[in-house]
Amino acid sequence: MDWRAFARQMASMARDLLAEQTLDATLEQITCSAVELVDGCDASGILVLRRDRVSSLAPTEQLVTDSDRLQESLREGPCFDAARPDTSERVFRIPDFTEDSERWPHFVPRCRELGVGSMMGFLLYTREEELGALNMYSRKPGAFTEDSETAGWLLASHAAVAFSSAQSDAQLQEALATRHTIGEAMGILMGRHHITEDQAFEILRTQSQRTNTKLREVARRVCETGTAEQ
Repeated sequence: MDWRAFARQMASMARDLLAEQTLDATLEQITCSAVELVDGCDASGILVLRRDRVSSLAPTEQLVTDSDRLQESLREGPCFDAARPDTSERVFRIPDFTEDSERWPHFVPRCRELGVGSMMGFLLYTREEELGALNMYSRKPGAFTEDSETAGWLLASHAAVAFSSAQSDAQLQEALATRHTIGEAMGILMGRHHITEDQAFEILRTQSQRTNTKLREVARRVCETGTAEQ
């Protein structure tokens, strides 16, 4: 492993991550960098686990999505283990999918059928009932070495910071967009019904509670149709 060259590539990747404008673009940069920078990595993706529901983010190949769905359907696999509150494990490696696994007896043979030879992953972040992991796959058994794991860990450390920052930016943009939509909807109701700002907001809030619909969705409907009623 040429660590000087790797360091230069990591520095370039860090600059590129900061330059990305959206969460999706940031995640795609992360997973593509994994394939490019980590020896043995043929495919990569970010798995997000929320209350036993899996989302596959920025997969570089369909293989990644298939593996994530397999973990979800079996309720078994390295990411599900990492999500357990009683574990401190943050890195995992399955070196050879041609061998049976006592730890994941159902996941390993099924994932082998997808063409996976070896796999490793790194926990990116944890929240209440939520897990994010950067996963890397090889079609060859024994493809990942100790150097591969070290490189993957360094990449994941950068990725965790970029992911968190991009996610915060995305949440901020969503909050600003929601506030704008609610304000626009209140203006429409105030003009149509000749009511105050507080009364317009109360219409939105009441309709949201009555229909069990998020406030921003009620506001969006008002902007589109002119009324809060469904």
